[in-house]
Amino acid sequence: MRDARPFPFGLIVDQQKIKHALLLSAANPKSIGVLIGGGRGTGKSILARSMAQIVPSYIKRIRGSEYNIDPDLEDGVDSFLLQRLQNGEQVQMDTELIPTPFVQIPLGVMEDSLVGAVDLENSLETGTPVFSPGLLAKAHRGILYIDDINLLDDEVTDILIKVMSDGYVNVEREGLSVTYPCRPLIIASYNPEEGELREHLLDRFAITLSADATPLSTEERVTAVDNVLGFSGGSQQNSALAEENLRKVEVDEQTLRTKVEMARMHFHQVEITTSQIQYLCEEATRAGCEGQRAEIFATEISKASAALDGRTAVSKEDLQKAVVLAIVPRATILPGEYVQGGDDGETNVAPPPPPPEGLSPIMEPPPTTEDNYDSDNDDTENEAEEETNPEPDDSEGDEGESEEPMAIPEEFFFGVEKDVNVDPRLLAVSRWTRKGRGGKRAKIFSLVRGRFVKAIFPKGKKGTRLAVAATLRAAAPYQKSRRLRASGTKKEGRLVHILKDDFRIKRMSRKAGTLVIFCVDASGSMALNRMSAAKGAAINLLSEAYKSRDKIALITFHGENAQVLVPPTKSIALTKSRLEAMPCGGGSPLAHSLMLAAQTALNTMKVKQDVGRVVIVLITDGRANIPLELSVDHTFTPSTDPQSKAGMPS
Repeated sequence: MRDARPFPFGLIVDQQKIKHALLLSAANPKSIGVLIGGGRGTGKSILARSMAQIVPSYIKRIRGSEYNIDPDLEDGVDSFLLQRLQNGEQVQMDTELIPTPFVQIPLGVMEDSLVGAVDLENSLETGTPVFSPGLLAKAHRGILYIDDINLLDDEVTDILIKVMSDGYVNVEREGLSVTYPCRPLIIASYNPEEGELREHLLDRFAITLSADATPLSTEERVTAVDNVLGFSGGSQQNSALAEENLRKVEVDEQTLRTKVEMARMHFHQVEITTSQIQYLCEEATRAGCEGQRAEIFATEISKASAALDGRTAVSKEDLQKAVVLAIVPRATILPGEYVQGGDDGETNVAPPPPPPEGLSPIMEPPPTTEDNYDSDNDDTENEAEEETNPEPDDSEGDEGESEEPMAIPEEFFFGVEKDVNVDPRLLAVSRWTRKGRGGKRAKIFSLVRGRFVKAIFPKGKKGTRLAVAATLRAAAPYQKSRRLRASGTKKEGRLVHILKDDFRIKRMSRKAGTLVIFCVDASGSMALNRMSAAKGAAINLLSEAYKSRDKIALITFHGENAQVLVPPTKSIALTKSRLEAMPCGGGSPLAHSLMLAAQTALNTMKVKQDVGRVVIVLITDGRANIPLELSVDHTFTPSTDPQSKAGMPS
């Protein structure tokens, strides 16, 4: 009889690079986190969940430990156990085996569920605050999977960043101070089309790979479909062939599991020389990597690669894997890029540093030869000649024939200019949209969501959250008198006597979101004056504004009216596509666009309680020629415009 299990690791078609990265992280889970990006249906979640069958099946912990503490205290201890050890208590170190935890963080997780909170029932029974650990405590020494990590709330993301950096969780709330270790194998996935990932969170992952980098062939697609249709998560497979394939895959999984266990046991015996570390640092320098995480992660990956192969010394191949997985994705200088050097301002290709003996640099720039240089010059000269001396047009000989002039279309369609130079101060929109008074981001106070600020008296609203510690503190001074009054009644024997006046609820705050409204002039005057560049600048500003996870809206104005092309949303892909396909031509109803932007802002702040600030970005040439009354009432008073002609505005 077979227990229910996830989709097998070996039945996943292709994705060899991601599979190998996951095995490396399983061999060194404390230092190597894996981030998998990709579109819908590319198998990101399947890959992550399949690792539950690859890591060791069980972990040993102190019996009854809610924090999965190692009996050897190798990965640290929680503050409760530490206090007992410091007090000289005789702690029973009995051990037990439990299945390796696999914890998935849901998308709408609250901070209390993630790090832990006061246990209401036990606290009321005992009369003292009792802490209940959260998901991060359960994931210690197991697997922590985060799906759609780019869509998590900022507060949750900040907690994950700190955990990935420190390996500990520190909880300070409601009179409690709790610290416990959290060192799981972290696997995360996200869809870039649904939103960008914060840069400092992205940098915390040692390995970042894309699941849709290599499309599958037709044969591979057929194999994938057969594997999915034949697999059943229960004990019985859907066909005899599927049962046979699953047995083979389970044998392979057992082999990989043994390999990972041996790699973990011998990981500390793997040695890497100083010259090899120097090589990794030189590669990171040549790639222009910021900070030192690139070479640190590369060192850990190279050691994990050696341990996975059963070796105690890092080889050349291990270093090359580390450079490809950890350094190349963080590169800011691509191979063959030209850099400015010397006093004469001559531009040259940056030379690579000399690698250690027996090693060749990974990011080798392409050689430049005289033949290539001459051929490039010839091509350039030929192109210049063609532009200078265009071929004669046969139609020029028909000058005598009369042709009707082409009618000017009412609307134009322009593409997007990619290389647009935008003032860096304007691109800082992602920073100044987050700032309120005193340089700090505005906050929204509520009784439902956010970070706990203080305890207040109940206001009669449902859905509020009880502040347990504050409630117990309010009731504590009256316990003696209440026990006396309860003597001889049905309330006699209660440990804690709490009345209605003792209850306190939580007042919470969260960061106020920002709505950035882009008003883009699509009039005829803009069409004649670099509309492609204006679209490119608008897309650059959109990308910068979205980095702060704010809402964005798009309003275009041309002809006689302005319209909300994209209502307030967090989908940058939708906004970009609408902006690229935006038609141009007609007048410039600037006044109507500003009025529509103000209405959109007020409605959003009234309906959406998480928007506390609105910023309007106006992209226009300033040649407004359509009055507001014409846009709203479709009427025009000529006396208001001395330069009007034939009853129409100038």
